[in-house]
Amino acid sequence: MLIKFSIRNFKSFRDKADLSMVASNYDKSRENENLLDSNVFNITLLKSAVVYGANASGKSKMIEAFLFMRRMVLGSSKESQKGERINVDSFQLDVETKDKSSEFEIIFIHQNEMFRYGFEVDRKEIVAEWLYHKPKTKEIELFYRDYQEFEIHERKFSKAAVLVKDKMIRENALMISVAAQFNDTTSGKVLDWFQGFKIISALEPEGYKGYTMSCLKDESKRKRILEMLQFADLGIADIRLQTLDAENLPDLIPDPVRNFIQRKSKEEKTEFVKVYTSHTIYNNNQAASETASFDLDGDESSGTNQFFALTGPILDVIENGFVLVVDELDSELHPNLVRKIVEIFNSKEFNPNNAQIIFNTHDTNLLSTDIFRRDQIWFVEKDRFGVSRLYSLADLKEVRKEANFEDNYIIGRYGAIPIINDLDSLFLKPKTQNTHGRG
Repeated sequence: MLIKFSIRNFKSFRDKADLSMVASNYDKSRENENLLDSNVFNITLLKSAVVYGANASGKSKMIEAFLFMRRMVLGSSKESQKGERINVDSFQLDVETKDKSSEFEIIFIHQNEMFRYGFEVDRKEIVAEWLYHKPKTKEIELFYRDYQEFEIHERKFSKAAVLVKDKMIRENALMISVAAQFNDTTSGKVLDWFQGFKIISALEPEGYKGYTMSCLKDESKRKRILEMLQFADLGIADIRLQTLDAENLPDLIPDPVRNFIQRKSKEEKTEFVKVYTSHTIYNNNQAASETASFDLDGDESSGTNQFFALTGPILDVIENGFVLVVDELDSELHPNLVRKIVEIFNSKEFNPNNAQIIFNTHDTNLLSTDIFRRDQIWFVEKDRFGVSRLYSLADLKEVRKEANFEDNYIIGRYGAIPIINDLDSLFLKPKTQNTHGRG
C-alpha cells in the first residue's frame, strides 16, 4: 500500500511535491468504499487518486517521476556500468537548480511493515540514499548514504555493511539494488514491493499490452480478461492467442514484416503471436452458431485495443493488492468505462485486497462526490516561470463537500486549467477599405 510519494527538482517540479494517499480526518464522505485501513499502523489510506491539470502542466511529469524511481530501484545495480551517466532531468528553467540533484522518496506498507526509502541523484552519481524500517511502532534507520560514505545499522542490515567494506557499491548504483542482489532480506522486500508497483506510461506504450497478451496463455487469466472485455460491452464473444508459423504466415502480412518475422524466428528462436477476437454472427436478429474472427490489431478499434491492453495490469493489481499508476487513463476510452474502472478500485467487494490506482485525466465527468472524496482529487498547475505545483482539493479549505466539483473546476475556481487567450486577433482580421474598386 502506498502512503506517500515525494519528489524535488525533477523536470517541471522545482520545489518539493508530495502526493499523499493518507485520508484526511475532516472528510467523512465515502468512508465505506473509498478507504482502506492499516490495522498495524492505525492509518487510513485512499484506494484511488486522480490528477487534473492543463496540457503541459506537469501531470505526465509526475508519472515519469514514479517511473524513474522504479527503474532506478529495480535496475541500477545491473543495467549500468561504472562511470555511466544517470539519465535524470532536473528543473532546467532556474540557474539555481538546473545543475543540482533530484530527490525521490516513497513511503509504503508491505507485508504489514512500513518502509520509508529515498535517494538523491544527479547525472554523475548517487548523492544520498536512505532506508527507514518500521516493523511495528518505532521507525529504525537501516542506512544513510552521503555519496560513498555509509552509516549502517550493522545488526539489522548486516549484509550491506559487508558490501560497503568490500567496496561493492558503485557511485551510480543504489545500495538497495545491490544489497537485494546479494540476497539481503530487507532490501528484497523493498524490491518486491517495487515489482508490484505497476506504471503505465506513454514512455512505454507497448509494455503493458505485451503483458496482457502473455496472460492469454493461462486459461484462467484468459477467462478473466474475456470477462473484463464483455463487462466493457465491446461485443466480443471470445478471445484467443495464436502463435504465428513463420513459414506459413497470412497473405496480408507485408513483405518487410514477413521477412523480419522469418529472420528472427530462425536466428533467435523468437516467438511471434497474434490476438484474435470472436464476434457473434446473427441471422434474422437471432444468434447463429458460427462466429466471425477479427484481428485485434487490424480489425478492432483503438479503444478496444487500449482497453484490452489495460485488462492484464488491472487484473494483476486487483488480485495481488498492488499499486497501479496510469498516464491518461481516459485515452481512447469512453468516460463511462473509465468511471467503472475507478469504481472497481474503490469497491470493497471487487477490490478485497486493497489495490490502489493513481491516474491523470482530462475527463471532468469524474469530478463527482459520487466517485471521489476531496482528498482523492489532485491538481497540477504550472506558473509563468515553468514551475509545476501539486495540491489536492482537500488543501482548499473553502471547498464544501456538497459543492459541484466539475462545474467549479471548469470555471477555474480550483486553478489547474488552461488560460486561453482571445482568439479574435488570431482568426478575425480587421476589415480594410477597398480602394481598387467600387464600394
